[in-house]
Amino acid sequence: MTGDTVLSAILLTTRRVRNTEFSGEPRAGFCLMGACQDCWVQLEDGTRIRACSTIIKDGMRIQTRPIEA
Repeated sequence: MTGDTVLSAILLTTRRVRNTEFSGEPRAGFCLMGACQDCWVQLEDGTRIRACSTIIKDGMRIQTRPIEA
């Protein structure tokens, strides 16, 4: 998966990236270039990233649901 985006890796295993916090509907990215903000996910440390424009790295731990405080 070297060189692939986080979004590509997620969509290889499931049909959605996350559920929208407003209606709960599944989201899978929309524009695929970082403009629509439909692909936000969180790293294990809580950092938010755009899955469509972030290159996957070994050891990344990604949360597709918001991390509870």
